[in-house]
Amino acid sequence: MKTALLVIDVQMALAHDDAAGAARSCPEASDNIGRLLAQFRASGDKIIHVHHHGTDADDPFHPDAPGAVVQPFAAPQGDEQVIIKRASSAFGGTTLLADLHSAAIERVVICGATANHCAESAARSASSLGFDMIYASDAVWAYDATGPDGVAHTAAQIHSVTLANLHGEFGAVQLTDEILTALQ
Repeated sequence: MKTALLVIDVQMALAHDDAAGAARSCPEASDNIGRLLAQFRASGDKIIHVHHHGTDADDPFHPDAPGAVVQPFAAPQGDEQVIIKRASSAFGGTTLLADLHSAAIERVVICGATANHCAESAARSASSLGFDMIYASDAVWAYDATGPDGVAHTAAQIHSVTLANLHGEFGAVQLTDEILTALQ
């Protein structure tokens, strides 16, 4: 089965949040994204980088803001494709679906940020569009959040619930080691 790695929104705005002390889950996510990239590069499998560009000038992901820059460990190399999105799902308003179909991709491995936002949106969309979806559970992360009811949720809780929501319903949730072993 032809497989593509989708690296979602690994941009400096999130590194800036980390540096400012935001509580996040899965500190090993960056290393695991690097490992996935290395394996896909070594095997010659398709890699697509998806970057968010906000439309509001005050958005930290605005293309003119320092937060829109890709984190160095996840920077595209060579002819790796880059897709710019302005919505939460990598499929919304982009050429991603057509690009995957033209490359005869049947399975996508999703990693990046954040677990409960854009990475999850891409996972749900990929599944709904008929792709075999694998979500790299330890190559995504979440941040603390407070709901509209005032209840605070830790990054670890949000991460865990996201994985529970996706697994089995939208595809497989697997550890990076499991994904790398299966792809060899």
